[in-house]
Amino acid sequence: MTNRFIQTLSLSAATLVLLGSPIARGDEAWKPQGKLLTKFAADVNPQSPLPEYPRPQMVRGNWTNLNGLWDYAVRPRNAQQPESFDGKILVPFCIESALSGVARAVGPENELWYRRTFQAEPLGSNRLLLHFGAVDWQATVWVNGQKVGEHTGGYDPFSFDITDAIRADGPQELIVKVWDPTDKGFQPRGKQVLNPHGIWYTPVTGIWQTVWLEKVPAAHIAGLTITPDVDNQCVRITVAAAGRGAEQAQVELTASAAGADVASARGAPGQPIELKIPQPKLWSPDDPFLYDLKVRLNAGDASDEVGSYFGMRKIEVRKDEAGINRLFLNGKALFHIGPLDQGWWPDGLYTAPTDEALKFDVEITRKMGFNMARKHVKVEPARWYYWCDKLGLMVWQDMPSGNNNGDEGRANFRREWKAIIDAFRNYPSIVMWVPFNEGWGQHDTVEITQWTKQYDPSRLVNNASGWTDAGVGDVHDIHAYPGPGGPKLEEHRAFVIGEFGGLGLVVRGHLWQEEKNWGYRSFDNAEELLAAYEGLMLALHPLIGKGVAAAVYTQTTDVEIEVNGLMTYDRKVIKIPVERLAEMHARLHQPAPKIKTLLPSAQEGKYTWRYTTAEPGKSWPQPDFDDKSWTEGVGGFGTEGTPGAIVGTPWKTDRIWLRREFEFDGRAVGRLYLVMHHDEDVDVYLNGQRIASLKGHTIDYLTVPTRDAQKLLRQGRNVLAVHCRQTRGGQYIDVGLAEAVEEQK
Repeated sequence: MTNRFIQTLSLSAATLVLLGSPIARGDEAWKPQGKLLTKFAADVNPQSPLPEYPRPQMVRGNWTNLNGLWDYAVRPRNAQQPESFDGKILVPFCIESALSGVARAVGPENELWYRRTFQAEPLGSNRLLLHFGAVDWQATVWVNGQKVGEHTGGYDPFSFDITDAIRADGPQELIVKVWDPTDKGFQPRGKQVLNPHGIWYTPVTGIWQTVWLEKVPAAHIAGLTITPDVDNQCVRITVAAAGRGAEQAQVELTASAAGADVASARGAPGQPIELKIPQPKLWSPDDPFLYDLKVRLNAGDASDEVGSYFGMRKIEVRKDEAGINRLFLNGKALFHIGPLDQGWWPDGLYTAPTDEALKFDVEITRKMGFNMARKHVKVEPARWYYWCDKLGLMVWQDMPSGNNNGDEGRANFRREWKAIIDAFRNYPSIVMWVPFNEGWGQHDTVEITQWTKQYDPSRLVNNASGWTDAGVGDVHDIHAYPGPGGPKLEEHRAFVIGEFGGLGLVVRGHLWQEEKNWGYRSFDNAEELLAAYEGLMLALHPLIGKGVAAAVYTQTTDVEIEVNGLMTYDRKVIKIPVERLAEMHARLHQPAPKIKTLLPSAQEGKYTWRYTTAEPGKSWPQPDFDDKSWTEGVGGFGTEGTPGAIVGTPWKTDRIWLRREFEFDGRAVGRLYLVMHHDEDVDVYLNGQRIASLKGHTIDYLTVPTRDAQKLLRQGRNVLAVHCRQTRGGQYIDVGLAEAVEEQK
């Protein structure tokens, strides 16, 4: 689609005129109700919030934006339509959000009612369509007292033909009723809960995406399915048509690039039409090239036309030269590195304050050196995917999680999952579907994965991200905090890390709440956070060489009480300099270093340590410390049942001190890594100098880089000393040493 066309369509393109109460830009009519606002909140105009055309893949010039101040009321469920309303709400911001001007909970025992008026020009033989970007969760719609439709589903767009309900003149009344049980229902709802805590966030009830009107011919374009075929240098487009005369209509397609036509074709609606694209220019993060597409439906004397676009790209799992499965984009192996992206906003919750805010998140993600984002248990407005297409950000798209209880819940899951795929399958940036996350509402995994792959073979399918893999789909996805975790290679699937990291930093003045903030592993200042993040990237690099095909860092921003973001929740502070992030991520696309064992861990055999569980004194890490009174034992040390543990010697006290001597030949070595599994806090010393201090626990062996520890190695006798502290749950400690050997170019 021509980007200029998309960006210039706004309220000025409308030929329908809105009516309603005058909207004053002042506190008496609308005022954000929250304390934590993004910088974009100041740009929200209550007269025309989010004025951009909301559907970039199917654009018409004749439309009217219905966003703005509506009447609202909260009433008990199943009550009659209210005769009076509680006040004004700014659509499309959900009622719980600051930008709605209300910031009020609804709850499953109540329903949310909306009302506004508009005026329609004479339609003649045309039809008038009412569109909703998304409403969470169950919506019933009336126009002029006539019920025009119902919709169930919180994330997919829907439309009603309201022509027959329109009066000949005067204001037209639009009423919307919404019910949303949040986590008391079976439906997909992502991270929304009635009682926000931990990783669970504030409910989102009601309209949360743009509402708009379009005047269309009687026979009109109802939808597009666009499927690129790079191998055969073509794109196949199926045009869905609706209305009187649609069955006899003809479709005309024209693809262009830089204003010049490159292909055209004709055909019937409902059937794939092939456009040949000779020597196609391919879409990729480095070169996100998009072809413009014009679609015209001719039915007798009337015609309908929409603008769209497409990207030519191919995503697949294939083996590289070493026989390891990788993610291939356009025939080339490409490591995917990106953030877990929750898509929440402190002022709009599910809804970004402005289109510029949506763009900002994508733009800053690319500037940080990421080439993908995993959209986590949420679906975005269509314009977010447009910006990903335009700016070159690959997307792993999650299905929002839910309880999915019983036959009704599971049938609803499949209905909503299909609706989401139908709505977003044309965006080239989406390269992977993710039906389930960490077992949340997981069911019928094999069947749903196979259906998804069959329904959309142009993308990869990740059957379950983290912990609950069913052995199907294109990738085996693990979660490892802080991680990253080593690969478990398979014959047909690629190995990916769907979540890792979660490094937290509290930034005062930019918090959802001042106390009880949470991170997987928190740091006191930005310098410590930077060092820890760099350590994760250094640890990840050699794992890429071993077979890790992608990694997803938790996460783009802080969200409510989570402080794991690379940015604060209000997007005002970037915790690690963007340039440093870009440098670290760029190194991941260079040849990975090989890891060569210097001092084996329990993974490689039985090795003896000296140990004590009694306080040994301050000099215990020093090479000349006399440890002859300590007990000898085979590593690792811990309790059976601790995840990932290889217990050689039981350890059940709250502390343990370990020492191990080894000989070194004095040669030059590369960066020194610790190969370790710790549960929980651990300090590691080499020849009396501390080379690592880590908190928390791991669930498997990790490769942890050190800072210049190789300089501490001595020819002859060396001592590795370890102190581990146990507080709760399982316990385990084992440590080995390895060096990075850079691949010769």
